[in-house]
Amino acid sequence: MPQSSQTLFKTGLRVASTKLNSAIMPAWLFGAGARFQGSRRDRRQMRLLVIEDEVRIVEVLQAALGRAGFTVDAVATAGDGREALSLVTYDAAILDLGLPDADGLDLLAGLRRSGNRVPVLVLTARDAVDARVLGLDAGADDYLVKPFAIAELVARIKALLRRPGHALGITLEAGNVSFDTIGRDVRIGQATLQLPRQELAILEHLMRRLGRVVPKAVLEEKLYGIDEELESNAIPVHVHHLRRKLGELGASAEIHTVRGIGYLLMEPAG
Repeated sequence: MPQSSQTLFKTGLRVASTKLNSAIMPAWLFGAGARFQGSRRDRRQMRLLVIEDEVRIVEVLQAALGRAGFTVDAVATAGDGREALSLVTYDAAILDLGLPDADGLDLLAGLRRSGNRVPVLVLTARDAVDARVLGLDAGADDYLVKPFAIAELVARIKALLRRPGHALGITLEAGNVSFDTIGRDVRIGQATLQLPRQELAILEHLMRRLGRVVPKAVLEEKLYGIDEELESNAIPVHVHHLRRKLGELGASAEIHTVRGIGYLLMEPAG
């Protein structure tokens, strides 16, 4: 993201976040989902965009999706949503239709016309069959009506990302390293490798792009939200620890640093 655009966008998010409050959440938001907790084995470091102007819903979504291991950005208008999607590569978006500056369906239709195929879950109070048909015809990948259970919404997002061509596969392999992306287990031969969240996310991105250079900026974008502060050496430190742990267990796949660009995971030759 260009520095000037990134700065402006971050500023907009900070302004929007000041409107959030600690009011008691409506009971329907919780339902059975109030007990939802993302387990350590089921965390994914995917990046989501929530386009929703109801601050209480945004707070609940950010908390629940954060516990599930997602990085979550939130905006309150169609205009900000359009800008965010043009500046950042998101793995999925949650879109309210009743936005203050435009109908969410118009935003969705515009995205699809421009060729943006980000998976979109429509979250709305419009519960008529005709409204659902319009949403799906406009390009929505899924449609969830308010009131909703948080656990169901999180499960639907994960299901979207597991569809062919989307962000979550099943098992990744590189040399003798295997990564179960559903159970979040990493094995090197017969040994299990325990990794903290950031290192696990880096390994997953490198394995998904095996043999290709992954720019440092891409890893920063995937691991950290727009309004999170990021130390300049954060990614190199995580990669250093990950490389050491892989080596200690005899991984045949190796992480190479491409100076000034990023990182490359390579399988052994032959």
